[in-house]
Amino acid sequence: MPDSQPQPPKNPDGEAAGGADGAAGPAAPDWSALVLCGARLADGRTVDVRLSGGTIEAVGTPGSLVPGTRVDLNGYLLLPAPAEPHAHTDTALTADADAAGPVPHTLEDVQRRTTEAALLHLGHGATALRSHVRIGDVQGLRSLEAVLLARRALRGLTDLTAVAVPRLLTGAAGADGLAMLRDAVKMGATVIGGCPDLDPDPTGYTETVLEIAAEHGCAVDLHTDGDDPARLARLAAMAGRLRPGVTLGPCGGLARLPHDLAVRAAEQLAAAGVGGVCLPQGDCCALEQREARVSRCAPVRLLRAAGVAVAAGSGALRDAANPVGRGDPLEAAYLLASRGELRPYEAYDAVSTAARAALGLPRVRGEAG
Repeated sequence: MPDSQPQPPKNPDGEAAGGADGAAGPAAPDWSALVLCGARLADGRTVDVRLSGGTIEAVGTPGSLVPGTRVDLNGYLLLPAPAEPHAHTDTALTADADAAGPVPHTLEDVQRRTTEAALLHLGHGATALRSHVRIGDVQGLRSLEAVLLARRALRGLTDLTAVAVPRLLTGAAGADGLAMLRDAVKMGATVIGGCPDLDPDPTGYTETVLEIAAEHGCAVDLHTDGDDPARLARLAAMAGRLRPGVTLGPCGGLARLPHDLAVRAAEQLAAAGVGGVCLPQGDCCALEQREARVSRCAPVRLLRAAGVAVAAGSGALRDAANPVGRGDPLEAAYLLASRGELRPYEAYDAVSTAARAALGLPRVRGEAG
């Protein structure tokens, strides 16, 4: 018998559907459903999985499920789809263009790059993508508009979320950025980001982001190197009041701190419910103007031990910050495992289940419902 399967359909009177004697008859095949046959789950079981309407309807022993359109997986491993929690699609695929001259930021160029980058991620299995988009400077809100257009065009293929990333928010110089951030939320940015490290008043920048996010019910996803324990402590104290949550990344600077300071900072972030996104490939474009140094990945094992939920992202995709990158979540997982930060199954969790949680998406489990 199936391990988990829906109840037989009922007639309008509430009785089980069946023959004239009231006995439940065999369920008619639903050929719009998809049955994945002979799939191997992470726990070692070989099962059939029935899908319909984007939901797992049933999981059972091989041959036990009502037929539908069948795909034989022949024992291949079936896992939750990965997600990309930290991309920069507006600047993706510009490394060559940057070498030849200024990167074009017309509406059409950014929409094309975003679409191509999202499809590259999707080709590697990532069915959800969070893109940090710069607002302000010469492009104003044009890049964000282009990403939102791409999001609408990609609906049904991938779940693309736009993060508004202003450069400055404090003082006279930040007045335009603040006004533009409010406009960005009205346009459809559902997450507020930015890099407090690059503002003259990092604390004021963070306070402003958190206030606007609380006002509009937006999530927050901030860039920080994480090399200043006092700044992280202040951020944790402020962020603990915000729901939905706050995410920080790439936090490579935590790896350069003395161990006791890094542990203390991680504990403060965990207590405030702040999540993290590490970039095993290296820093991304939002931090490219910081002083030159060897880029390091955040201390993922230390953060997890303190209770911080850590996801892993790809970061740069062949842009000014990094001329390489494939948009492949498995590459991020590989780098985490190869460096000894996580065991292989933990590394895959960082780019799948944990990444989906960072994006506010529901958990995927190999069971009905």
